[in-house]
Amino acid sequence: METTRKERAALKSTLHERGMRMTPQRQLVLDAVVALEHSTPEQVCKHVQKTTPTVNITTIYRTLDLLEQLGLVRHAHIGHGAPTYSARDHEHVHLVCHQCSEVEEVPCELLDDLAGTLRDQYGFKLDASHVALSGTCRNCINGENQ
Repeated sequence: METTRKERAALKSTLHERGMRMTPQRQLVLDAVVALEHSTPEQVCKHVQKTTPTVNITTIYRTLDLLEQLGLVRHAHIGHGAPTYSARDHEHVHLVCHQCSEVEEVPCELLDDLAGTLRDQYGFKLDASHVALSGTCRNCINGENQ
């Protein structure tokens, strides 16, 4: 999956509006996040270094932070490792198994009832667009992952 011309134009425009410029590194990092769908900063770095070996992990972290501030990527904490980044429009809930570390993606709409309860009872607006829920998967419950 490649970053579309529209996404590239949006990035360039957003940067320009904020007095920043489009750099090859920024574009490479965004392209990597889109291509990898879910990736840690280290995975993004490896992907970028395939074409541009001089880009270091510090540049990756700074660029991911900037892209997140601009609303182009988001991160979630899946499991105990580094945060996982994805493109902003890649919305779903992650179900993370404690026992086998399997991760399943399910639609955000599964949390609509919870979002309604939180809004009605607590005045809280839930953003369930990229959430990780921990538990035990079906296979582990049934003893199939032993």
